[in-house]
Amino acid sequence: MLDWEEMMKRSDLLILASILITISTLAYYVHYIIFRDPHHIFIFMVGDLAFVFLEVFLVVLVIERILTKREKQSILNKLNMVAGAFFSEVGNKLLATLVKCYNQRDKICPCLNVSSNWNSDDFKKALNFINTMVDKPQCSNIELDDLRNLLTQKRSFILRLLENPNVLEHERGSNLLWAVLHLTDELEARASLGNLPKSDLDYLASSIQRVYRLLAIEWITYMKYLKTGHPFLFSLILRTHPFQEKPSPIILVNNA
Repeated sequence: MLDWEEMMKRSDLLILASILITISTLAYYVHYIIFRDPHHIFIFMVGDLAFVFLEVFLVVLVIERILTKREKQSILNKLNMVAGAFFSEVGNKLLATLVKCYNQRDKICPCLNVSSNWNSDDFKKALNFINTMVDKPQCSNIELDDLRNLLTQKRSFILRLLENPNVLEHERGSNLLWAVLHLTDELEARASLGNLPKSDLDYLASSIQRVYRLLAIEWITYMKYLKTGHPFLFSLILRTHPFQEKPSPIILVNNA
């Protein structure tokens, strides 16, 4: 059953349609009164009617698609601005911390070690590697207290990101933030992270694995965007990301 507001909207639409049709009819009637030429009236009417379909094609199929594409590009730029803020504030530190959980990080790092000569196929291979990782994280490889402190300090920042409507509409990004918050809650809920039973450690490891997979996917996607759109930002992250042997912001000059 339609509510009152919806009924009013439909009523207003019908009134507007009636007014426009009446004005059009009066205009044709005036034309007939002045020129007494129904032949040309029907010629123009059919011509205008035929143009309506072309106008619909231009407006709906062409112009609307152009506007939609621009809108999507604008949203993409805003999302990547949010991604940049996230990685600068917490994401890069989290990448460096969580990769230590994996025993086979010597295999993970080379596959995610983005370089300046990477192309679309390289980024695609990195994403496939992340999605097919079989190595399981081990909580014993890191200090869980340090991880809890990091996430606790950044909780308010992550909550502010979740308030961004663009992030909420971006499923992958919102899933990452929710996964990080869940891991934060799990760590904070335990009074002590020492001497935890194996069941707890296994559960925390699964939470870490979920966060790391989403985090790495978002990072690779963000790096691909920076490589084509913002080379100066891409250059800094190339020098400082945790998947290389000796990350450093210092620009080394090759004198060879």
